[in-house]
This record gives sequence, C-alpha cells and structure tokens, in this order.
Amino acid sequence: MSRSKIAGIGYYVPKNVFTNNDLKKYMDTSDEWIQERTGIKERRYADRLGETTTTMGVEAARIAIERAGITPQDIDFIVFATLSPDYYFPGCGVLLQRAMKMKEIGALDVRNQCSGFVYALSVADQFIKTGMYKNILVVGSEKHSFGLDFSTRGRNVSVIFGDGAGAVVLQPATKDGQGILSTHLHSDGESAEILAMYNPGTHANHWTPQWQARFDEAEMGQLFMSHAMIDEAQNFPYMDGPAVFKKAVIKIPEVVEEALVQNGLKKTDIDMLIPHQANLRIAQFVQQKLGLPDDKVYNNIQKYGNT
Repeated sequence: MSRSKIAGIGYYVPKNVFTNNDLKKYMDTSDEWIQERTGIKERRYADRLGETTTTMGVEAARIAIERAGITPQDIDFIVFATLSPDYYFPGCGVLLQRAMKMKEIGALDVRNQCSGFVYALSVADQFIKTGMYKNILVVGSEKHSFGLDFSTRGRNVSVIFGDGAGAVVLQPATKDGQGILSTHLHSDGESAEILAMYNPGTHANHWTPQWQARFDEAEMGQLFMSHAMIDEAQNFPYMDGPAVFKKAVIKIPEVVEEALVQNGLKKTDIDMLIPHQANLRIAQFVQQKLGLPDDKVYNNIQKYGNT
C-alpha cells in the first residue's frame, strides 16, 4: 500500500489584528494576564460580514492547489474540518466546491474541534492509500470570533481563539521514504464536557445533569434553541481550563511516543515538532516532557492565537 504525500500547502489569515490591549475595551483583562496564562500576544479576526469560514478556506485552498501544480478541476475529493461552519448544514466542503467551481466531487465535513484537521488528514490519507482518490483537498478553517462571549464572563475562552484557515493537497507518494508515515487517533469520552458548547443541541440535559440548560415548556419543537439559553449565554463555548491543561500535557506526549514507536524512531530522531497551538504553556510543557530543544519545536500561537 503506497503512502500519501503533502503536495501543496496553503494558508490564509484575516487582515484584522486584535492585540491583548484591544480586548481590554470589551472585558476586564490585561496583556500581562493573557500572556501569563496563554502566551498569546495577538490574533486575527475575520471581517464580521465580509468573510466566512468557507471563504477563508477557499483562499488557503487556492494556494495549496497552485503549489501542488494542479487546478481546482483536478481535485477529486474534499475533506473540510471546522467547528464554526457557515451553516449548521450543509457543510463547508459543499460551499467550497461551489465557490471554486470544482466538479461535482464528494465533500466531507469533519467536526472534531481542535483535532479536526488531524482527523481530516487521516481520512484523506486512507483514501489515498486505498487508491480511491489521487488529489484530495484537506481544509481546516475557523471563524471563532463570530461566536465568542467577549464580556468578562467569557474571557477565559474568548482571549484564546483567532480566525484563519489552512489547506493541503494530498497525493500518492512518488518516491521511497516519502510521505505520511502514520496517523494516530484517540478519544476520551469521560472528559467530553470539560471543553464543549452545550447549546444549541438535542441533549436535553441527558449527559449533563449537573449543568441544567433551561428548555422551554413546549409539547413539540422549540427545544433546540430557546430565548432562555440566549439570555443566560448558554450558546457560548465552555472550558474547564485546568482540566484541559492536565489532559493535554499527558495525552500529547503519549501519542508522540506512540507514533515514534510504530515507526521505529526515537525522540532524538525528531527534526521538528509542531504541537497543537492551543496554549503556549501546554506546548512548552510538552516540549519539556519530550526533552526537545527550542530549535526543534515550532510555535506561532503568540501571533495567531488558537485557530
């Protein structure tokens, strides 16, 4: 079974730079407070009405396709990862296919939050390995700024996130030793609620009896989203920061070790580690745990936030 390779990479970030000091206009915070906890200095926010998750994905995709030396008509499948879609449905992959005037190819949206792009890449990798497709476009794009609580109440979450998009074109590898060695996916449902957006949804408090959403008394419908949920800001993301931190600094090194072992490699063989840009303090802790020097770890969360 042949490997897949990344034939082209593209990215897009909005022009609007929002510094920590800019956020002080909306909430009780400071540059020092944010940097101490997250390492973030600034982030980019999409134009409120002029840009969407899909339009940013299109810009990143154009660059990736051009760098791969192909055209949009050569793409035979799309995998689009996002948790901030233009519509609840249909997915962003369909909208991107239309915007780029591609053939009527398959388009799959993946909603796995922070790990979404890794899941999308893994799905595309398997399609290439089985020979089903030859040119797969993988996109990760987020417009977080459209759905965050920018009051002091929501600052633990809102200061972290930024907007932007990245894309790659996956093709069959053409040389020995080239391509993606392996992908490793895991889940831990016991911690599902420590980082979540509970509403809108159909859970009706089934999973979270300790966190009661207020559902309107109605015989039919009207439960997916209610005025009470909006009034009480229950439609914004929730995060138990310390719990997420503890999980991340354990699980990330574990999966790095797993990938190394499967491919017969050691930590000293790592040329560059690019950790998930969730929090600079998490990345630094992981780096320390793996014993990697600064010149072998890349972070850009300071400029872009968690996108």
